Amino acid sequence: MKAVLSRIGNEAHAVGQAVRSGLIGFIPPLALPGLVKSVVDYGMMGSALSVAAARYSGHIAVRDELGAVSYGDLDARANAVAQHLRSLGVRAGDGVGVLVRNHRGFFDAVFGAARCGARVILLNTDFAGPQVRAVGDREDIALLIHDEEYSEALADAAPKLGRIVAWQDEPDADGLEAIATKGDTSRPPRPAVHPKIILLTSGTTGLPKGAERKDPRGLAVVGGMIDRIPFRAKRTVAVCSPMFHALGYAGAVLALEYGSTLLLRRRFDPEASWADLRVERVDTMVMVPVMLRRLLDVEVGVEAARPPALRVVFVAGAQLGSDLAVRSMDRLGPVVYNLYGSTEVSAATIATPADLRIAPGCVGKPLRGVQVRLFDEHGAEVPQGEIGRIFVGALDQLDEYTTGGRKESLHGLMSSGDVGRFDAEGRLYIEGRDDDMIVSGGENVFPAEIEELLTAHPKIVECSLVGVPDEKFGQRLRAFVVPADSSLTEDEVRDHVKANLARFKVPREVIFLDELPRNPTGKVLRRTLVAWQKEN
Repeated sequence: MKAVLSRIGNEAHAVGQAVRSGLIGFIPPLALPGLVKSVVDYGMMGSALSVAAARYSGHIAVRDELGAVSYGDLDARANAVAQHLRSLGVRAGDGVGVLVRNHRGFFDAVFGAARCGARVILLNTDFAGPQVRAVGDREDIALLIHDEEYSEALADAAPKLGRIVAWQDEPDADGLEAIATKGDTSRPPRPAVHPKIILLTSGTTGLPKGAERKDPRGLAVVGGMIDRIPFRAKRTVAVCSPMFHALGYAGAVLALEYGSTLLLRRRFDPEASWADLRVERVDTMVMVPVMLRRLLDVEVGVEAARPPALRVVFVAGAQLGSDLAVRSMDRLGPVVYNLYGSTEVSAATIATPADLRIAPGCVGKPLRGVQVRLFDEHGAEVPQGEIGRIFVGALDQLDEYTTGGRKESLHGLMSSGDVGRFDAEGRLYIEGRDDDMIVSGGENVFPAEIEELLTAHPKIVECSLVGVPDEKFGQRLRAFVVPADSSLTEDEVRDHVKANLARFKVPREVIFLDELPRNPTGKVLRRTLVAWQKEN
C-alpha cells in the first residue's frame, strides 16, 4: 500500500510539474478523438509525435542542414515512411535498425518504424561494418535504415527486407527523403503490438548489449527530470549528443513533446554551436561532457559574454568533473544540469547549478521516486561518506538485455556498475567503475580521484588511469595524459599527485597522448588503453 500511495503521489506531482512547464497544455477538441486512437494504436512512444503535431502543427519542429520541417509535416512524413515500410513487408515485432546521424531522417525512421509496431534498434553511428552486422544478426534486424556514408561499409549486409538510405548528398527516388515527402501520408493501420525502442549499451568493454525500454505508463519518470531541470515549451533546443544514445534520444523526444524547435547537425561543431547560441538564441543544449569541453575551448573573443537566451545545458553520458563544471558555469552562467544514470538503470540523480556551485564534483541527489543506495561487497549498506557499490531503483529501468540476463540486483535495486559515496547533504559522487578499482601494494585505488586532481592541473587537458600488472605490487598505476602545455613533464605529473594524495596513488608511469580514445558519447575506451599497454 505504501508503494502504491507513493506512486500516486509521484504521478500527481509530475502532472503538476508538466502543466506548469508546458508539457501538458491545450489540445484542440476536434483533435482529441484522433489522438486517443493514436495512443491506443501505437502506444505512448509511437504516438508522441502525433500528440505534438496536434498542439504545434505549424511550428518548426526540426531545423537541420536541409532547412526547416514543421510538426505537421514531420507527422505526415512518419506516416509516409510507415506506409512504405509496410509495403516492404515490415510487420509488428520486426526489427528495424536505424544507423542515422542527427537530422530529420532520424525521426522519419524511428516514428515511421514505430507506427508499424516494429522493434526499433538505435545503432551507434561510430560502428564499423562488422559491428553493424554483428548487432544486426543478434537483434534480428529485418530492415536497415542508414545514412549514405555507411553504404560502402555495409555493401555486403543483406537484411531480409533490405536497406533504405537516409541522408544523401544527392537524394534519389529510393531514398528516405523521397519516401517521406512523396509517399502515402494516411495513417497506417493499428499494428498487432505496440512498438519497442532498443538502445544499446556503451560497449566500452565489448560488443554493446541491447536494452529494451518500456513504454511509459505515466508521467512519474519524466516528472523526475522536469522537477529538477526547467524545460519549457516552444523553445529552441540544440541536440548535440548523438540521438542514438539515451541522452540524445531522451533530450530530442522530450523537446518534441514540449513543441520546441530542435537544431540538429550531423556532426558536432563547437564553432557553429557558438553561432547558434547567439543567432538562434538557443534555450537548451543537450550534450556529453567532452562536447561541453570543446565548446568552452573555442576562442570567441568579444563574443565570450554569456549567451543571451541559454537557460539549460543538459549533460550526461560520462564524468563531468569539477574543473569542467566550474569552467562551464563561469563562462555560461548557472545553467549546467548534470545527470547520472545508465542505459540499464535509467536516470538516477541530477546535479543542479546550485549543487555544482557548492560541490562541483558531485552528480547530485536522487530524482523523485528513485532509490539510490550504496552497498559493500557483502551486501551491507555503507555509512555516509564511505565508498560503496551503487544500486538504483527506478520505474523504467531495464528488465533484461535482449540477449537475456540483466545487471546484478540487490535488495530489489539494480547495480549501475559504478562505485560512489554520499556527502552529508545527500549528494552522490562517482568514484569510478566497480571493475576499475586498482589494487596496488594491498591498497585500493579508484582512478577517478586521481583523474579529477590531474585534470584540474593548468597544464593538463584530460587524463585516464589504468592498472598495469606488477610482480612486486600486484598492479601499478599508469597515467595517460593529454597535455595542454608541451613543457609538461612526467615528473611534474607525479609530483602534483604526490603533493595532494597518498603516495600509493602516484602513477609509476606517465604516457602523453594527443587525445584519449573515446566512443561517440564521450566515454573513455579503457580497453583501448589496456590494448595500448600490451602493444607498447
